[in-house]
Amino acid sequence: MNTKQLLLAVMLSGCAVTSHPTQKATLGTARSSADLVAAMAQPGVVELESINSADWAVERSGLINLGNPIAKEAGLVDGDEKIQIYFHVIRHPTRGTFIVDTGVEDALGTAPEKSALSGLVRSAMHLEKLTVKQGLGDWLTRNKLDGVFLTHLHLDHITGMADVPKDTPVFTGPGEAKDSQFMYLFVRGSADRALEGKPALSEWQFNPDASGAFEGVLDLFGDGSVWALFVPGHTPGSTAYLVNTTRGPVLLTGDACHTRWGWDNHVEPGTFTGDGPRGVESFKKLQSFVTSHPEIEVRLGHQR
Repeated sequence: MNTKQLLLAVMLSGCAVTSHPTQKATLGTARSSADLVAAMAQPGVVELESINSADWAVERSGLINLGNPIAKEAGLVDGDEKIQIYFHVIRHPTRGTFIVDTGVEDALGTAPEKSALSGLVRSAMHLEKLTVKQGLGDWLTRNKLDGVFLTHLHLDHITGMADVPKDTPVFTGPGEAKDSQFMYLFVRGSADRALEGKPALSEWQFNPDASGAFEGVLDLFGDGSVWALFVPGHTPGSTAYLVNTTRGPVLLTGDACHTRWGWDNHVEPGTFTGDGPRGVESFKKLQSFVTSHPEIEVRLGHQR
């Protein structure tokens, strides 16, 4: 194989989203959705705060499937959709403080050229449309962090990792780090820099949920307070989190659903999702679960 053929083969096959090492997570016990429902009936013990790290605007067609008949009937067309980039703070009375996703790093607001994101990536992501509201690094000056739970490894969910202390455990869904796509040829370097110096990514060890409500359910601390739900589709390892707070259960969907309109109108995400059919399946499972348990507060990937 000559050099041109090798280059073409690499481009066609793509590459993994990151070269960062992975390991099996030892945190979390496989349970069933029935166990989850039973836990939600008990008083919650954790506090949850959702922090808007940045305001942004991206293509609506990526966030909402504009080809869905409901979207067509509503007259939705492509264009900028205003969104937010969040990190969610879980404070457990004995296990400590954890975040779900990471918001954005401080440097994106103060010195973008020094951030983990390359100039090419910053341009492609149209970060001129992004306004930092609360960088993770600034938040960390006042808070101790015991771990990071990621919904997935897309850059808008891990850019805050650059500010995370280097010895902090980081957890993600199974197979997430090895997901291979053509576009990762351009973003992998930025992802690697965001994760540089951190421990190996610990991948959740899901077992099939007997009821089929989800593809897998984990009780993360063994006390029914925080749950990981396997919802692949947007990415292979996409994970939602159910937090049994002192004010009731809260679902953090991640990008299994980005927008309030999409959730309220039962329209799945659009072109940003890697596996559309599987994403629809996971989206419907989340919606069905919330319909059966309306006491759940839903917090979406990029809108409140």
